[in-house]
Amino acid sequence: MTTNVTAATRGMATARFWGMALLGSAVLAASAQVSMPMWPVPATLQSLAVLLLGALGGSRLGVASVALYLAEGAMGLPVFAGGMGGIAALAGPTAGYLLGFLPAAWIAGLAGRGWMRQALVLSAAHLALFAPGVAWLAGFVGWERAAMAGFMLFLPGTAVKTALAFAVLRATRRG
Repeated sequence: MTTNVTAATRGMATARFWGMALLGSAVLAASAQVSMPMWPVPATLQSLAVLLLGALGGSRLGVASVALYLAEGAMGLPVFAGGMGGIAALAGPTAGYLLGFLPAAWIAGLAGRGWMRQALVLSAAHLALFAPGVAWLAGFVGWERAAMAGFMLFLPGTAVKTALAFAVLRATRRG
């Protein structure tokens, strides 16, 4: 009897986890639609969502949510910025940023407690998505343009979104 109860409990926990990950992927898809057109990479609320998914849900749930989101987009669902979807979107100029959401969610999940740790981890997580993003973008527009159009122009918005993620995290997880 204990084995059946344990298996049922484990099954419920697994279903809950993947249900939460699916909800997280929906939040990420919605955040992609809040977009300011820029070339070659649009400014969206996706990085804010990624930080919050990792910081509030933990690394495992954050990464699972991003992985589901990327799978949904790869299957052609219009979840990426501007309602885009499909494999072509994962091969275009923004692909590095999309893949950079995975390490960013994982790092954000390490935020833990303490305001200094949270601020540093969220900043590192946000910056971590730029490394593959700029590197991939450089293949399309060159390193200098990628650094300017794919990183420098985003720094003010990055600071604001990191501060917002920090404020939400502090409001929900004191200590």
